[in-house]
Amino acid sequence: MAESEDRTPESEERKAESGERKKEKGPSPVPALVAKARTYVGRVIWIVCLLAALALAVGALLIALGANQENGLVKGVLNLAKVADLGVFSLDNPIKRFDPPDAATKIALLNYGIGALAWLVVGRVVATLVRPRS
Repeated sequence: MAESEDRTPESEERKAESGERKKEKGPSPVPALVAKARTYVGRVIWIVCLLAALALAVGALLIALGANQENGLVKGVLNLAKVADLGVFSLDNPIKRFDPPDAATKIALLNYGIGALAWLVVGRVVATLVRPRS
């Protein structure tokens, strides 16, 4: 049977004086920095995807409300939505065509709505994969 170690305060002092105590090393800072960087990258990915979804949603709303498309702000939002649709959810080549009346509104709501949902789902999945597990 092995002898148990003496852990009294006096024995600890003796070990410290004689230099027997091993120096304790802290954890390496590299994994912490990598985890922090992955957390920030995950946040950035989520924010970019959220902004793309917001641009599509606001673009669909502006079309549904019949906003003046000659207005600079409306034109800017619709241009952002056109960029965010990536050509997949384009209003020029819609997923489903509707018959008049209000075909343009229905197409915008369907395509940009699905596009916004796709950005949110993909953004959440990618951000979760990038972030470190806790």
